[in-house]
Amino acid sequence: MSGPVRLTLRARLALWAGLATALAAVLVAGGLYLAVDRYLWASQVRQVQSAASTVQERVENAVERAARPFGFGVARLDAGALERLADADDQTRDLELRLTAPQGSVSTPGFPAGVQPDLPPDVYTQAGRVLVVRPLRGSDVRLTVVSRTPVLAEARAAFGQALAWLLPLALALSLGLGYAVAGRLLVPVQRLEGAARGIGAGGNLRSPLPGAGDGDELARLALTLQGAFGRLADARDREQDFVRAAAHDLRSPLAALRARVDATLARERDPERYRAELRELGTDLTRLSTLADHLLLLARDPAALAREPVPLRELAADAVDRARELAPEADVDLIAPQPLTVPGDRVLLGQAIWNLAANAALHAPGATVTVTVREDGAGGAEVEVRDDGPGVAPQVLARLGEAFYRPDASRGAGGHGLGLALVRRAAELHGGELRLRSAPGAGLSATLHLPARAAAGPRRGRGG
Repeated sequence: MSGPVRLTLRARLALWAGLATALAAVLVAGGLYLAVDRYLWASQVRQVQSAASTVQERVENAVERAARPFGFGVARLDAGALERLADADDQTRDLELRLTAPQGSVSTPGFPAGVQPDLPPDVYTQAGRVLVVRPLRGSDVRLTVVSRTPVLAEARAAFGQALAWLLPLALALSLGLGYAVAGRLLVPVQRLEGAARGIGAGGNLRSPLPGAGDGDELARLALTLQGAFGRLADARDREQDFVRAAAHDLRSPLAALRARVDATLARERDPERYRAELRELGTDLTRLSTLADHLLLLARDPAALAREPVPLRELAADAVDRARELAPEADVDLIAPQPLTVPGDRVLLGQAIWNLAANAALHAPGATVTVTVREDGAGGAEVEVRDDGPGVAPQVLARLGEAFYRPDASRGAGGHGLGLALVRRAAELHGGELRLRSAPGAGLSATLHLPARAAAGPRRGRGG
């Protein structure tokens, strides 16, 4: 079975325009009908009352003339006489009359049945007709005047016929105009759709979108999409650079391992030479393992991070001990006057602090390295690793923390360029930041700032 038919946006806009126009037409027509109907009804009532006054005067005169010889006039005014009084002129020709007295009543042949004989003097409506009840002068006789045809019957019928023709015509016209106007309004959307399809087919996410700007809603939408495409392009470029650099750094130690294994197996060697080769292979495997660990830590899902109290002084002390083993000639000291804990992931924060200590010990040989753990004054904590080595130039400092960035000179060589990138990533995942300060000849200071509360998600940063 096929699914439900979905109308296009243009058809839906046209349909809504038609429905809105039809509703407005119905409301206007209804209001106009009520206003005109009330006005015409009041006019008709006034006309019937005026005609009733006229025919009342005639009846009173006729009663007086008939009563002079005998003293009782109602009996002398039969149905024919009343009909002749009503048909005397055009103003009263459409009226039906009835005279009601205690002795009886007499009415014109067309007087409607069902009209109560004891109605008090007033104006009434019955079945769309106007009834006027009035007492005759100087007697206890009452005159009831009724219009022959329902008031406004023809006007209402004509109005209904006009609506029956005009409403469908207005609806059809509004649908046609709405469809045409919607087509004109959707031209920018169609252009935007074509441009987006072209970007998807060509892959050039930095292509400008037509109509992007600060004008109307569509212009702002195009500007927002253009910005989103640009950020996607930047992310794609960073991902490609990251993958290429990771592949290069993974290929190099693997190639070295393959070459060393092939060279070792090419001919027989003594046991001591085999042990030396294995130690060199172990060094390459350690570097490869470290690189893999850093790549995995950089790619960790923020939702998978542990959120538990992390003892920073304990992690810093462990990092200092390992840095002393890594570089026995380095002078690495710890300043942590009090224990501090922050919420976060112990493994990731431990690796970040170790990376800072190892970076300072390896890249500033012979320098004094100081690892300081302190409060930041706002309930959070800071881990600062400072060395008094040669420092770095401003252009180098600006790029430290980028994945796989390694300065060509200064502060030694080696490593794979992921240490500070991982520290920056760890800071972002915990809602903190990594601050780097340095100047040539003034050493390097790296401060890992961590807030008192764990962040709900990572913030944007440069590295990782």
